[in-house]
Amino acid sequence: MHAHFLDPYQPRPSLIHALDPRVKLMLALAFILAAALIPIGAWPAYVLLLALALSVVMLSELGAGFVLKRSALALPFVLAAIPILFTAKGAPLWSASLGPWAIAISDAGAQRFFSVLLKSWLSVQMAIVLAASTPFPQLLLAMRAVRIPRLIVAIFGLMWRYLFVLVDEVLRLLRARAARSGDPDAAAGMGWRKLTTRLTARRGGTLAWRAHVAGGMAGNLLVRSFDRGERIYAAMTARGYDGEVRAFPLPALPAGQRIILGGGLALLSLLVFLGYLV
Repeated sequence: MHAHFLDPYQPRPSLIHALDPRVKLMLALAFILAAALIPIGAWPAYVLLLALALSVVMLSELGAGFVLKRSALALPFVLAAIPILFTAKGAPLWSASLGPWAIAISDAGAQRFFSVLLKSWLSVQMAIVLAASTPFPQLLLAMRAVRIPRLIVAIFGLMWRYLFVLVDEVLRLLRARAARSGDPDAAAGMGWRKLTTRLTARRGGTLAWRAHVAGGMAGNLLVRSFDRGERIYAAMTARGYDGEVRAFPLPALPAGQRIILGGGLALLSLLVFLGYLV
């Protein structure tokens, strides 16, 4: 496989990495739930939640830049909340006329929008820390240990494992295209970044021709994916696969890990309670 760059796990000798995966999973889910439950506009609680998230990032030794850069993934999805700015009722902060229509941003709309933005951003940060500090097989075992349904865990596991297979098929298609285009360096084998850079910078061919080639490659990839998926599933069922993740049972949580889990849940509950007080 050439798609190792897709794996978000970053090994570090940190306290967060040393935690049991069940503890990390439960605390991450509790953090996301707490962020969702804190009322709109509870800014002191949001500040404390932000401080907690940044503390976890620093303890993980992943680097603030690593997490903050990847947490920007949440920003495009927040665009779906933009209509709240104009539809929520409240005192107008800004207004404008567009021909026969008048639009205005209300204070309630702005408060809701920025609350959603902050909650989403903090939740994505915690998910990034969880994924970057825990190997994916351990995450699957932790999911089953906390009684997440077997079917959901199987879907996650297969989706993640065979995402690499799919990307590897894409790399083969790109390499074949480069070989047929008279590019011996790309055809001989290059890294993903260099290969895609060379292919996107390739000269010659109209836009319609490029679209035709890209469409043919997408169709070829779809056919290959179906064919390979059938072969993989047949091989798995022949070896007795029934949807369950097979592994040695996880040991009981040590007392120290239980204390950390209980303390984290209590702290998050306190933040939610504080959010309703302010």
